[in-house]
Amino acid sequence: MIIPIGIEGDYIETKKTHLFFDIKGLHHPNDRRICFIRFYPDNEGDRIKNGIVYKKVYELDERFSLLKANYPQYLFSSKECDMELQAVKNEEIEQIYSPRAYYLSLYNSKKLSQMEETSKELCELFVDEAGIPDDSIGITGSQMVGLSKKKSDIDLIIYGTENSLKFQKSIRQIFKAPNKCRMYNKEEYKNHYNWRVGGSDIPYVTFLKSEMRKQHQGKYKDIDFFIRYIKSPEDWKGNYYNYKFKNLGRIHIKAEIIDSKDSIFTPCRYKIKPLEIYSSTLIENQNILDKLNEVYSFRGRFCEQAVNNEKVLLNGKLEKVQFKHEQEYFRIVLQNQITDKMIVTT
Repeated sequence: MIIPIGIEGDYIETKKTHLFFDIKGLHHPNDRRICFIRFYPDNEGDRIKNGIVYKKVYELDERFSLLKANYPQYLFSSKECDMELQAVKNEEIEQIYSPRAYYLSLYNSKKLSQMEETSKELCELFVDEAGIPDDSIGITGSQMVGLSKKKSDIDLIIYGTENSLKFQKSIRQIFKAPNKCRMYNKEEYKNHYNWRVGGSDIPYVTFLKSEMRKQHQGKYKDIDFFIRYIKSPEDWKGNYYNYKFKNLGRIHIKAEIIDSKDSIFTPCRYKIKPLEIYSSTLIENQNILDKLNEVYSFRGRFCEQAVNNEKVLLNGKLEKVQFKHEQEYFRIVLQNQITDKMIVTT
């Protein structure tokens, strides 16, 4: 399986400004990569690379504010997506970091840090126990670009539709086996709650209802790990220019999940049957229910959030989607930690 360079999970280092961006999505314009600022030079930072002190930025609003104030050249208005995005033009890319290439490099290194050795062990455990190809897994995040700390997480990517589905069937048994790989305990979920939904009004008990059954996160040797699944290129459907999106404001509805098989992937998708509209900023919303059939998100916090036949409350951005000459449809996009929600009610 050939995986193109410059997709979800890869990182970009820029020329001159020495910024690090994490690439988002599988479809990109011809002249740039859609990505979001993650590390930037700042003397008050707590990470060092090549003599430069770096600071990490996480929340989406903070990332936009940082670029608008200091690096506006990495912002662009996408007419296809009907929104402002962060991106780096091809000619401004110094290097693209690949999770699979980084994982392979650990085998060729004569001296590994404790974090590198632990990450390599976890990948080997997953490959052996799940029976997936050793080139279908990679290590992304701060350690891939040389900006990790002692308490950094292990961020993993599993490539390929079938590899991902096969792994998901095995992960439950991996968690149960005596291999130092485990799910979070209840005390750890309390800290996880503040990170996942801090600032929102989602009760802790409601948060636990979905979070405790998620299989793409846990601890290995007491280090947090998180897994993202990427579909095979033949399943990506079209390219960046085949899609036209229109922002129709916000919507709050109740719906039923009718297909959650793509909930493990990044981006994650749920097919839904709308039941009731509570509010919408779109005035003419009488025809929405007939064509509103999907929930979509690039945020890992919404993966494995609900399963088939469950009723959910949804609050997010309403988009109209046109793919090539197919019939248009509506979807709800979840991206903001505080305002966007998918709450299981059954």
